Amino acid sequence: MFEQYFNLTKTPFTRDIPENELLNTVEIEELCGRLEYVARNRLFAVVTGDVGSGKTTAIRKLVSNLDNNRYRVMYISDSALTPRNFYWEVLNQLGCEAKFYRSDAKRQLTRELTNLIEIHKKIPVIIVDEAHLLTREMLEEVRFLLNSKMDSYNPMSLILVGQSELKDVLKKQIYEAICQRIDIRYHLSAYDRQQTGEYIKKHLEYAGETRDIFTDKAVNEIYEYAHGVARKINKVCTASLMHAAQRQVKLIDDHMIRLIIEEEFSW
Repeated sequence: MFEQYFNLTKTPFTRDIPENELLNTVEIEELCGRLEYVARNRLFAVVTGDVGSGKTTAIRKLVSNLDNNRYRVMYISDSALTPRNFYWEVLNQLGCEAKFYRSDAKRQLTRELTNLIEIHKKIPVIIVDEAHLLTREMLEEVRFLLNSKMDSYNPMSLILVGQSELKDVLKKQIYEAICQRIDIRYHLSAYDRQQTGEYIKKHLEYAGETRDIFTDKAVNEIYEYAHGVARKINKVCTASLMHAAQRQVKLIDDHMIRLIIEEEFSW
């Protein structure tokens, strides 16, 4: 609805915008560079960040940067992931029918990963999202996965991605053995005020708008509410565009943003 009013050719502030159209901050560039290093060298990485800080966006960008001829990426997002489900899901993404018993599936996966590396000359990259929800059993299984051939060989690149509490979980003494195996750690911060403005502008440019629809004071209000969290920015900006279109207003100011936040996001 608001797209037609603002003469937009695409819808801004959605989750399905192509990776090359997203805001490319220094932090995301650094994170992607580190994770490409992890993928290339079959290492273990842990990426953390607050809700909506752009972790999944960074992972999407990483995957788009990896050469399909050199890497085989497997992505898992399961809030109730168990070791058995992990093996089944990875094997399924490799095009294999998993063995029924967990121990058999584990050995099967090891063989498939070895074949992928030695025969097909591809590096397996396994990305586990929502990793802050992993159980102790699953985290212990991660340690076993990384303990292949007495620490002399990694069968894959493994990247755990989770909310900030994942850092606190891994600090516990019981996970010391896992922490010692982490090669790269990165915490992704939310956008600052300047990046929030650049983020909004980038989305509008993607949608075909070159002029500023949001005033500087409006962006200030959005930042004060969202604290740089992309998901919150998206929701407020979308609601504001709808509100402006309904009232035939072409410029969104701080008064409108405060009204939107109070009426739609304060409960």
